[in-house]
Amino acid sequence: MDVVITYVDGNDPVWKTDYEKYTNVPVMQKRFRDWGTLKYLLRGIEVNMPFVRNVYLVVSHPSQVPEWADKENLRIVLHSDIIPQEFLPTFNCNPIEMHLHRIPGLDEQFMYFNDDMFPVGKCSPEDFYSEGRPVIGYYRHLFATNMYKKICRNSDRLARKALGLKSSVFFTRPQHICSPMLKSECDELYAMVEPEIRKTSACRTRTEENLNQYLFLDYMNYKGMIIHKKISNKHFSVSVASPQELKDFLQNPTKNLVCINDVHLSEKRYEALRGAIIDAFESVLPNKSKYEL
Repeated sequence: MDVVITYVDGNDPVWKTDYEKYTNVPVMQKRFRDWGTLKYLLRGIEVNMPFVRNVYLVVSHPSQVPEWADKENLRIVLHSDIIPQEFLPTFNCNPIEMHLHRIPGLDEQFMYFNDDMFPVGKCSPEDFYSEGRPVIGYYRHLFATNMYKKICRNSDRLARKALGLKSSVFFTRPQHICSPMLKSECDELYAMVEPEIRKTSACRTRTEENLNQYLFLDYMNYKGMIIHKKISNKHFSVSVASPQELKDFLQNPTKNLVCINDVHLSEKRYEALRGAIIDAFESVLPNKSKYEL
Protein backbone atom coordinates (compact mmCIF):
# COMPACT_ATOMS: atom_id res chain seq x y z
CA MET A 1 0.00 0.00 0.00
CA ASP A 2 1.31 3.44 -0.96
CA VAL A 3 0.40 6.94 0.22
CA VAL A 4 0.13 9.94 -2.11
CA ILE A 5 0.14 13.47 -0.70
CA THR A 6 -0.53 16.66 -2.67
CA TYR A 7 1.19 19.75 -1.34
CA VAL A 8 1.30 23.48 -2.08
CA ASP A 9 3.51 26.04 -0.36
CA GLY A 10 1.71 29.29 -1.04
CA ASN A 11 4.76 31.28 0.12
CA ASP A 12 7.01 29.93 -2.63
CA PRO A 13 7.91 32.93 -4.88
CA VAL A 14 8.21 30.71 -8.00
CA TRP A 15 4.72 29.34 -7.45
CA LYS A 16 3.27 32.79 -6.62
CA THR A 17 4.74 34.31 -9.78
CA ASP A 18 3.27 31.54 -11.93
CA TYR A 19 -0.11 31.78 -10.21
CA GLU A 20 -0.47 35.50 -10.85
CA LYS A 21 0.88 35.18 -14.40
CA TYR A 22 -1.47 32.42 -15.51
CA THR A 23 -4.61 33.32 -13.55
CA ASN A 24 -4.33 37.12 -13.71
CA VAL A 25 -5.51 37.38 -10.11
CA PRO A 26 -3.64 37.82 -6.82
CA VAL A 27 -2.90 34.66 -4.84
CA MET A 28 -5.73 33.71 -2.50
CA GLN A 29 -3.47 33.30 0.54
CA LYS A 30 -6.13 31.71 2.73
CA ARG A 31 -6.42 28.73 0.41
CA PHE A 32 -2.70 28.11 -0.04
CA ARG A 33 -1.27 28.70 3.44
CA ASP A 34 1.56 26.54 4.67
CA TRP A 35 1.00 25.59 8.30
CA GLY A 36 4.36 23.87 8.65
CA THR A 37 2.66 20.58 9.51
CA LEU A 38 3.62 18.40 6.52
CA LYS A 39 6.45 16.80 8.50
CA TYR A 40 3.94 15.70 11.16
CA LEU A 41 1.79 14.02 8.54
CA LEU A 42 4.90 12.07 7.46
CA ARG A 43 5.83 11.26 11.07
CA GLY A 44 2.27 10.10 11.68
CA ILE A 45 2.43 7.78 8.68
CA GLU A 46 5.70 6.26 9.87
CA VAL A 47 4.50 5.78 13.46
CA ASN A 48 0.85 4.87 12.91
CA MET A 49 0.84 3.31 9.42
CA PRO A 50 4.04 1.20 9.34
CA PHE A 51 2.55 -1.02 6.62
CA VAL A 52 2.87 1.78 4.03
CA ARG A 53 5.39 0.91 1.31
CA ASN A 54 6.14 4.26 -0.38
CA VAL A 55 5.09 7.85 0.23
CA TYR A 56 4.82 10.15 -2.80
CA LEU A 57 4.74 13.94 -2.49
CA VAL A 58 3.12 15.61 -5.51
CA VAL A 59 4.18 19.20 -6.18
CA SER A 60 4.17 21.64 -9.09
CA HIS A 61 7.87 22.53 -9.13
CA PRO A 62 11.11 21.49 -7.39
CA SER A 63 10.98 24.78 -5.46
CA GLN A 64 7.91 23.40 -3.66
CA VAL A 65 9.84 20.57 -2.02
CA PRO A 66 10.63 21.44 1.63
CA GLU A 67 14.34 21.89 2.38
CA TRP A 68 14.11 19.31 5.15
CA ALA A 69 12.76 16.55 2.86
CA ASP A 70 14.90 13.43 2.38
CA LYS A 71 14.43 12.77 -1.33
CA GLU A 72 15.87 9.27 -1.02
CA ASN A 73 12.87 8.15 1.04
CA LEU A 74 10.18 10.69 0.17
CA ARG A 75 9.39 10.16 -3.50
CA ILE A 76 8.91 13.47 -5.27
CA VAL A 77 6.44 13.62 -8.18
CA LEU A 78 6.08 16.76 -10.29
CA HIS A 79 2.81 17.70 -11.96
CA SER A 80 4.63 17.34 -15.28
CA ASP A 81 5.27 13.66 -14.49
CA ILE A 82 1.56 12.81 -14.52
CA ILE A 83 -0.47 15.63 -16.13
CA PRO A 84 -0.38 16.38 -19.88
CA GLN A 85 1.84 19.40 -20.56
CA GLU A 86 -0.96 21.30 -22.30
CA PHE A 87 -2.75 21.70 -18.94
CA LEU A 88 0.25 23.02 -17.01
CA PRO A 89 0.80 24.91 -14.89
CA THR A 90 -2.36 24.24 -12.95
CA PHE A 91 -3.53 25.68 -9.64
CA ASN A 92 -6.65 23.55 -9.54
CA CYS A 93 -6.55 20.60 -7.14
CA ASN A 94 -9.13 18.68 -9.18
CA PRO A 95 -7.07 17.80 -12.27
CA ILE A 96 -4.07 17.09 -10.03
CA GLU A 97 -6.09 14.59 -8.00
CA MET A 98 -7.53 12.93 -11.10
CA HIS A 99 -4.06 12.14 -12.44
CA LEU A 100 -2.51 10.67 -9.29
CA HIS A 101 -3.05 7.10 -10.50
CA ARG A 102 -0.57 7.81 -13.31
CA ILE A 103 2.39 8.00 -10.92
CA PRO A 104 5.00 5.52 -12.23
CA GLY A 105 5.42 2.49 -9.99
CA LEU A 106 2.39 3.29 -7.85
CA ASP A 107 0.91 0.37 -5.90
CA GLU A 108 -2.53 -1.01 -6.83
CA GLN A 109 -3.77 0.10 -3.41
CA PHE A 110 -2.93 3.74 -2.72
CA MET A 111 -4.24 6.15 -0.13
CA TYR A 112 -4.65 9.78 -1.18
CA PHE A 113 -4.04 12.32 1.61
CA ASN A 114 -4.47 16.07 1.51
CA ASP A 115 -1.76 17.75 3.55
CA ASP A 116 -4.30 18.69 6.25
CA MET A 117 -5.06 15.06 7.17
CA PHE A 118 -3.02 13.28 9.83
CA PRO A 119 -2.90 9.71 11.19
CA VAL A 120 -2.75 10.18 14.96
CA GLY A 121 -3.80 6.73 16.19
CA LYS A 122 -2.61 3.23 15.36
CA CYS A 123 -4.07 2.16 12.01
CA SER A 124 -4.19 -1.22 10.30
CA PRO A 125 -4.45 -2.01 6.57
CA GLU A 126 -7.99 -3.30 7.22
CA ASP A 127 -9.04 0.22 8.22
CA PHE A 128 -8.73 1.20 4.56
CA TYR A 129 -9.10 -2.02 2.54
CA SER A 130 -10.93 -5.26 3.28
CA GLU A 131 -10.29 -8.24 0.99
CA GLY A 132 -8.96 -5.81 -1.60
CA ARG A 133 -12.00 -3.52 -1.47
CA PRO A 134 -11.77 0.14 -0.37
CA VAL A 135 -13.38 1.02 2.96
CA ILE A 136 -14.94 4.48 3.37
CA GLY A 137 -18.15 6.09 4.58
CA TYR A 138 -20.66 7.63 2.18
CA TYR A 139 -23.23 10.43 2.41
CA ARG A 140 -26.35 11.01 0.30
CA HIS A 141 -27.43 14.52 -0.74
CA LEU A 142 -30.33 16.14 -2.54
CA PHE A 143 -29.09 19.73 -2.75
CA ALA A 144 -25.68 21.00 -3.89
CA THR A 145 -25.40 24.17 -1.84
CA ASN A 146 -21.81 25.23 -2.61
CA MET A 147 -19.07 24.77 -5.21
CA TYR A 148 -17.61 21.72 -3.46
CA LYS A 149 -20.92 19.86 -3.44
CA LYS A 150 -21.69 20.86 -7.03
CA ILE A 151 -18.38 19.35 -8.10
CA CYS A 152 -19.20 16.23 -6.08
CA ARG A 153 -22.57 16.04 -7.84
CA ASN A 154 -20.88 16.36 -11.25
CA SER A 155 -18.58 13.48 -10.36
CA ASP A 156 -21.42 11.31 -9.11
CA ARG A 157 -23.44 11.86 -12.28
CA LEU A 158 -20.53 11.04 -14.58
CA ALA A 159 -19.74 7.85 -12.63
CA ARG A 160 -23.35 6.73 -13.03
CA LYS A 161 -23.32 7.61 -16.72
CA ALA A 162 -20.09 5.65 -17.29
CA LEU A 163 -21.80 2.56 -15.89
CA GLY A 164 -25.02 3.07 -17.83
CA LEU A 165 -27.05 3.76 -14.71
CA LYS A 166 -30.14 5.96 -14.63
CA SER A 167 -29.72 9.54 -13.46
CA SER A 168 -30.97 10.51 -10.01
CA VAL A 169 -31.95 13.71 -8.24
CA PHE A 170 -29.78 12.51 -5.36
CA PHE A 171 -26.01 12.30 -5.37
CA THR A 172 -23.51 10.66 -3.07
CA ARG A 173 -20.08 11.65 -1.84
CA PRO A 174 -17.52 9.90 0.35
CA GLN A 175 -16.49 11.25 3.73
CA HIS A 176 -13.88 14.00 3.65
CA ILE A 177 -10.79 12.11 4.73
CA CYS A 178 -8.02 10.14 3.00
CA SER A 179 -9.28 8.27 -0.07
CA PRO A 180 -8.53 4.54 -0.52
CA MET A 181 -8.03 4.09 -4.27
CA LEU A 182 -7.44 1.17 -6.63
CA LYS A 183 -5.09 2.05 -9.47
CA SER A 184 -6.60 -0.40 -11.97
CA GLU A 185 -10.10 1.02 -11.44
CA CYS A 186 -8.79 4.57 -11.86
CA ASP A 187 -7.03 3.55 -15.08
CA GLU A 188 -10.20 1.89 -16.37
CA LEU A 189 -12.47 4.85 -15.71
CA TYR A 190 -9.94 7.42 -16.93
CA ALA A 191 -9.87 5.68 -20.31
CA MET A 192 -13.69 5.69 -20.45
CA VAL A 193 -14.25 9.37 -19.61
CA GLU A 194 -10.98 11.03 -20.62
CA PRO A 195 -12.69 13.78 -22.70
CA GLU A 196 -14.64 14.91 -19.60
CA ILE A 197 -11.51 14.79 -17.42
CA ARG A 198 -9.68 16.89 -20.00
CA LYS A 199 -12.34 19.59 -19.65
CA THR A 200 -11.63 19.85 -15.94
CA SER A 201 -7.88 19.69 -16.60
CA ALA A 202 -8.17 22.74 -18.86
CA CYS A 203 -9.37 24.85 -15.90
CA ARG A 204 -6.36 26.38 -14.15
CA THR A 205 -8.52 27.18 -11.11
CA ARG A 206 -11.65 25.52 -9.74
CA THR A 207 -15.08 26.07 -11.28
CA GLU A 208 -18.52 24.66 -10.53
CA GLU A 209 -18.37 22.62 -13.74
CA ASN A 210 -15.32 20.62 -12.58
CA LEU A 211 -15.05 16.98 -11.62
CA ASN A 212 -12.96 15.79 -8.67
CA GLN A 213 -11.19 12.66 -7.38
CA TYR A 214 -14.46 11.33 -5.95
CA LEU A 215 -15.31 10.37 -9.52
CA PHE A 216 -13.15 7.26 -9.05
CA LEU A 217 -14.60 6.35 -5.67
CA ASP A 218 -18.14 6.88 -6.98
CA TYR A 219 -17.39 4.61 -9.92
CA MET A 220 -16.20 1.86 -7.57
CA ASN A 221 -19.15 2.53 -5.28
CA TYR A 222 -21.71 2.03 -8.05
CA LYS A 223 -19.88 -1.14 -9.10
CA GLY A 224 -20.45 -2.49 -5.60
CA MET A 225 -16.77 -2.47 -4.71
CA ILE A 226 -16.86 -0.04 -1.77
CA ILE A 227 -17.35 -1.28 1.78
CA HIS A 228 -19.49 1.34 3.48
CA LYS A 229 -17.79 1.89 6.80
CA LYS A 230 -16.56 5.24 8.03
CA ILE A 231 -12.83 5.66 8.44
CA SER A 232 -12.20 6.67 12.06
CA ASN A 233 -11.60 10.42 11.93
CA LYS A 234 -12.29 13.77 13.57
CA HIS A 235 -12.45 17.23 12.02
CA PHE A 236 -11.06 20.32 13.68
CA SER A 237 -11.85 23.79 12.40
CA VAL A 238 -9.14 26.08 13.75
CA SER A 239 -11.51 29.02 13.35
CA VAL A 240 -13.54 27.45 16.18
CA ALA A 241 -11.38 24.99 18.11
CA SER A 242 -8.49 26.18 20.27
CA PRO A 243 -4.91 24.87 20.01
CA GLN A 244 -5.33 23.40 23.49
CA GLU A 245 -8.35 21.39 22.33
CA LEU A 246 -6.28 20.06 19.44
CA LYS A 247 -3.36 19.28 21.75
CA ASP A 248 -5.62 17.44 24.18
CA PHE A 249 -7.03 15.36 21.32
CA LEU A 250 -3.60 14.57 19.86
CA GLN A 251 -2.30 13.42 23.23
CA ASN A 252 -5.36 11.22 23.81
CA PRO A 253 -6.87 10.53 20.38
CA THR A 254 -10.30 8.95 20.24
CA LYS A 255 -10.07 8.61 16.43
CA ASN A 256 -7.30 7.33 14.18
CA LEU A 257 -7.14 10.32 11.85
CA VAL A 258 -7.70 14.04 12.17
CA CYS A 259 -8.42 16.66 9.52
CA ILE A 260 -7.53 20.25 10.38
CA ASN A 261 -9.48 22.80 8.38
CA ASP A 262 -8.45 26.46 8.21
CA VAL A 263 -10.87 27.91 5.64
CA HIS A 264 -12.06 31.50 6.35
CA LEU A 265 -9.40 32.09 9.01
CA SER A 266 -8.09 35.67 9.09
CA GLU A 267 -4.40 36.34 8.53
CA LYS A 268 -4.03 37.67 12.07
CA ARG A 269 -5.63 34.55 13.53
CA TYR A 270 -3.44 32.35 11.30
CA GLU A 271 -0.25 33.99 12.56
CA ALA A 272 -1.40 33.56 16.15
CA LEU A 273 -2.30 29.88 15.76
CA ARG A 274 0.43 28.50 13.49
CA GLY A 275 3.07 28.15 16.19
CA ALA A 276 0.60 26.74 18.71
CA ILE A 277 -0.55 24.05 16.27
CA ILE A 278 3.05 23.07 15.49
CA ASP A 279 3.72 22.86 19.24
CA ALA A 280 0.68 20.59 19.65
CA PHE A 281 1.99 18.17 17.01
CA GLU A 282 5.54 18.37 18.35
CA SER A 283 4.27 17.24 21.75
CA VAL A 284 3.18 13.88 20.31
CA LEU A 285 5.41 13.43 17.24
CA PRO A 286 8.79 14.89 18.29
CA ASN A 287 11.07 12.46 16.43
CA LYS A 288 12.12 12.93 12.82
CA SER A 289 10.82 10.39 10.32
CA LYS A 290 12.87 8.72 7.61
CA TYR A 291 11.35 11.26 5.22
CA GLU A 292 13.30 14.11 6.89
CA LEU A 293 16.98 14.99 6.70
